[in-house]
Amino acid sequence: MSNDYRFVLPPEAAGERLDKWLPGQLPEMTRSALQKLMESGQVCVDGKEVGKNYIIRGGEEILVQVPQPRPLELEAQDIPLDIVYEDSDLLVVDKPKGMVVHPAAGNYEGTLVHALLHHCAGSLSGIGGVLRPGIVHRIDKNTSGLLIVAKNDTAHMGLAQQIQTHSFLREYEAVVYGNVKQDEGAVCASIGRHPSDRKKMAVTDKNAKSAVTHYRVLERFGAFTYIRLRLETGRTHQIRVHMSYIGHPVAGDDVYGPKKVIRQLNGQCLHARHIGFRHPRTGEWLEFESALPNYFTAFLRKLRQGNTDETV
Repeated sequence: MSNDYRFVLPPEAAGERLDKWLPGQLPEMTRSALQKLMESGQVCVDGKEVGKNYIIRGGEEILVQVPQPRPLELEAQDIPLDIVYEDSDLLVVDKPKGMVVHPAAGNYEGTLVHALLHHCAGSLSGIGGVLRPGIVHRIDKNTSGLLIVAKNDTAHMGLAQQIQTHSFLREYEAVVYGNVKQDEGAVCASIGRHPSDRKKMAVTDKNAKSAVTHYRVLERFGAFTYIRLRLETGRTHQIRVHMSYIGHPVAGDDVYGPKKVIRQLNGQCLHARHIGFRHPRTGEWLEFESALPNYFTAFLRKLRQGNTDETV
């Protein structure tokens, strides 16, 4: 079963991409969700399936088929959560290193989503689909720190729009390899799938999306640099890919860093430290900060003591 939406494309929309025009007609759906419908053949123009790059001529008839949400098949699990803020629309969670955000191959239990299903008793937005209820944005398994969860679709759409318009503040802190010479700067390089390893991302021009990461040096240790980063966009593995691209991969990163990884970190030394956003219902500006976790402060302490062995 699906919900069908029919439109006649207006002449004044001629020349515009369909995936840019549609969100204005279906405000309850994000552009990325509509693009996925196009990719799966559920958007037709004059009876023919079209892709996300379709250019409007004007006067065409369009059919959008939105599948009804499938019953949630995941089981709630009573997993402790560090909740920084919560109200009837959303919650802010401080995720520990090692916790996967949503179920995927190899991680079908013990994820943040399983914990949220127990804590919220089913009160989560459905826009993320069956496997990602409430998930507005993600952080990697071995990245610690703050992320926001939506309890209803209205909150989810409001938060997603802030991310798309770059008004959602996301700041990270990291220790990276090498001496970052500039006190501050920005990496502006498009990110897409790695050409030969589909599990990785890479700076590329092929099927890529624009990506911008701002950084500022906090402390230097010669072989390592402690930095603060601000995401202007939010691509998969963005910080890790961008820092590796400029020759300063995140310490402990066993995917984008050197082969001799720093085992004591058990993953990248990257922490989602600070977020800020407008509450999607009240419009109030909210900001939250997470203290650096023990693994991070212990590594900084060693560096300040002069221990810069790259394999410790």
